[in-house]
Amino acid sequence: MTAETPTGGLFTETTFEQLELSDEIRRAVDDLGFTHLTQVQDQVLPLTLSGRDVAVQAQTGTGKTATYLITIFEHALRRQRPEGADGPRALIVTPTRELAVQVAHDAEALGRYTGLKTLVVFGGLDYHKQRDELRQGVDLLVGTPGRLIDYHKQRVYSLRNTELLVIDECDRLFDMGFAEDLQWILRRLPHPKDRQSMMYTATLSYRVMTLGWRQMNNPVEIVINPENITPEAISQRLYHVGAREKLSLLLGLLEHEGAERTMIFVNTRYMAKRLVEDLRRHSYEARALTGNVMQRRRLKVLDDFKDGSLPILVATDVASRGLHIEGVSHVINYDLPQDPEDYVHRIGRTARAGAEGKAISLACEDFVYSLDGIQKLVGYEIPAVVPQPELFAEVIPFRRSRRTDHESSRRPRKAAPGRAPARSDNDAGGDTKPRRRRPRRHKPKPDSKPSS
Repeated sequence: MTAETPTGGLFTETTFEQLELSDEIRRAVDDLGFTHLTQVQDQVLPLTLSGRDVAVQAQTGTGKTATYLITIFEHALRRQRPEGADGPRALIVTPTRELAVQVAHDAEALGRYTGLKTLVVFGGLDYHKQRDELRQGVDLLVGTPGRLIDYHKQRVYSLRNTELLVIDECDRLFDMGFAEDLQWILRRLPHPKDRQSMMYTATLSYRVMTLGWRQMNNPVEIVINPENITPEAISQRLYHVGAREKLSLLLGLLEHEGAERTMIFVNTRYMAKRLVEDLRRHSYEARALTGNVMQRRRLKVLDDFKDGSLPILVATDVASRGLHIEGVSHVINYDLPQDPEDYVHRIGRTARAGAEGKAISLACEDFVYSLDGIQKLVGYEIPAVVPQPELFAEVIPFRRSRRTDHESSRRPRKAAPGRAPARSDNDAGGDTKPRRRRPRRHKPKPDSKPSS
């Protein structure tokens, strides 16, 4: 979350002082430097603070997280919990670990004076520690579906007394195959009429609204700027380039545009690893954020990127949803996403909270077929630019290390099963003793026949 001041069309004339907020929340808002409400906050907060269910579609970086966190804390401060009720008072379900960690971090900032306890649970880290903390009781529980279900099946916590539910990035939960897990969690919650439910996403699809109609209590649908699902503050460019020339063009763009805080998106883990190696070979400091990276390392990579010590982050779509990182100046789609909605979320990592940013896409023959779907979704053609020859940088070819002179030029023969491998002269550092040859045994010749 960032300090908000009126800029462009993102913010309204309504101020936080005009809202009826508790002293604890108002003090935290002042500490964070929030002054004016964004459009989504201005339209949603009056409804959620009065207890209404909402299904909200808004652009990324428009203050959705602060909207539902303020609602949760205000509800908890205004209403005393029934005696004997256990389990978390509020539950926030997110599709990715990174988003869960960020939401919990924002909750700590907004709820610092409330005395309410927040806990985040997710896979890949601190299994027993998270379980023990959850057993001790929490007010606000943030987590990913897998870990939430795991602890619930162990009866570590209960959802039967939960008063508020937030499903963040609902469409992403469906895309990642969490539909059944989400339904499992919802069946453990009180009836929709006995809780307040909120759904937030950048794209409000029919699947999401079907869930809303079944699992919410007459929700109010709110769509902010439906004709413009990408922020106007983002300057977008598209280069048509051959796959073999993409690296050369990327290096040229980094040289001309600068690389102080740049996110580069690719479609596969393999390409992320390969591109990081290519960038390092050209003296650019870069690291990868993919689904197969260990959770502790993923958090360290994100922290380094946020504090500026890591200038370039190469990521798959695991980092395209919901993450708020201040000061991202450029988003580069090295690979065009195969899902058009991912384009919206990728470029939404820049131009956050009214700032300006650039989104550059490279359309090669491997992924250019996604372009029509992307442009149909956003409702306009992305400006295409012909790359000038001077924009292509020289690529240092990848060279494998050569064998040293003392190494054998021949590969050792593969040993037959059950036999020790043959040793070369260099296997023992040159101090091998010459082998002793066994004396050759001569077979005795058969007795010659006596002459007749």
